[in-house]
Amino acid sequence: MNILVLDDEKEIADLVELYLKNENYTVYKFYESEEAIKCINETKLDLAILDVMIKGKDGFEICKMIREKSLNFPVIMLTAKIADTDKITGLTIRSR
Repeated sequence: MNILVLDDEKEIADLVELYLKNENYTVYKFYESEEAIKCINETKLDLAILDVMIKGKDGFEICKMIREKSLNFPVIMLTAKIADTDKITGLTIRSR
């Protein structure tokens, strides 16, 4: 199973990677959105774990891009945001 991890906080990304690799998943870890987008376009992924608040394209934008490309793998959003509007945004992202 191929899993993309995107988080600009290296400690968090490294810890998520460690846990996933311990379960024998293949992990594609990135700290910047540009590199993650390239991976999404070039790699068959089974799951994406995205930081919502990241420089460049944020996790919401990347999730929307994934859905617009009709890629149907699950996406988990990592966030410190707690506002209901942020939760609703994350749960309702889909292609046009």
